[in-house]
Amino acid sequence: MKTKSRIIAMYLPQFHPIPENDEVWGKGFTEWTNVAKAKPLFRGHNQPHLPSDLGFYDLRLPEVREQQAELAREAGVEGFMYWHYWFGNGKRLLERPFNEVLASGKPDLPFCLGWANHTWKTSSWVTGKEFKGDKIIMEQTYPGEPDWILHFNTMLPAFKDKRYICVDGKPIFMIYYPPDIPDVNKYMECWNKLARENGLKGIYFVGLYYGKENEVHTWDKYNLDAISICNIRDAEVNVNGRYKRGIYFRLRKFLLNLIVDKYDYSKLIKYLVAKSCKKENLFPCIMPGWDRSPRAKTAEIWTNNTPGLFQKHVKEAVDLVQDKEYDKRIIFLRSWNEWGEGNYVEPDLQYGHGYLDALASANRDEDDS
Repeated sequence: MKTKSRIIAMYLPQFHPIPENDEVWGKGFTEWTNVAKAKPLFRGHNQPHLPSDLGFYDLRLPEVREQQAELAREAGVEGFMYWHYWFGNGKRLLERPFNEVLASGKPDLPFCLGWANHTWKTSSWVTGKEFKGDKIIMEQTYPGEPDWILHFNTMLPAFKDKRYICVDGKPIFMIYYPPDIPDVNKYMECWNKLARENGLKGIYFVGLYYGKENEVHTWDKYNLDAISICNIRDAEVNVNGRYKRGIYFRLRKFLLNLIVDKYDYSKLIKYLVAKSCKKENLFPCIMPGWDRSPRAKTAEIWTNNTPGLFQKHVKEAVDLVQDKEYDKRIIFLRSWNEWGEGNYVEPDLQYGHGYLDALASANRDEDDS
């Protein structure tokens, strides 16, 4: 399928059990555990979200990964950005699915990596009355330059893979939150040096930005190659107002999911695509929905999201980047399979392939034969 832009889908590798989750949540815990037991919090609340074509899959199975890749190709998704968890000193979690993709050469779908550089805490996955305080599952650490080198060398086989997604001939590497990395500019300089020493042109660093759009310039001090603006904050403030949003945010900490902070998707999409992403080094982030009530102790829920509205949202992002050279017409899709956050495009029982069809329609090049 010939496309107008390069849509890269964020991909969660959490759909298989690991010892660290078993110890905290019980044997066999995966993202599906919370997804399947979710309940509606108000009349008309669409929960639980249940998968259709792929079922409650296990990412240890290569046939599941092949099926996902085929769905992505049909929808015009260029490739997956696998979330990568590196906690320092070589400690990784949820690495098995990507390691198998890399080692096997399958599926033959482009990919890149995003470093989810944040500490894992129990508060991120506990709902309602089950919440009994916060516990660190795995702490994000930054041991310094020896760890930068170890991290790079561990990732080097991926960067050299022919499937790796590049910009300007450089492998894309997203950082979830660059400000948390001590000496982040020196860290990126180190990786670029190592990349050149290993026959690469460098690394194309992309930061994921959640702040106010008019303050994205505050990240100029980080020598990132590009920034993807996830414009959730501005969108929610514009729809519900800063005062109401602030009150809900504070109350939810104490009343848990008794307070439901709702936002109408039909109104949000007017603001979700940051207009400044016309600039060459700013990439829009598109979202089919948002509802963390299955996994989080606080409920922030987007309502009335449909494939039709999502198509409108995607088209705005696609149109916004058309003046760029194709190499930089990048749009990040958040997400391919974040079922516990209500932002996914995989087939479900409510809309089937609706979101995938919407994605394909909005990004299909009219000259595609």
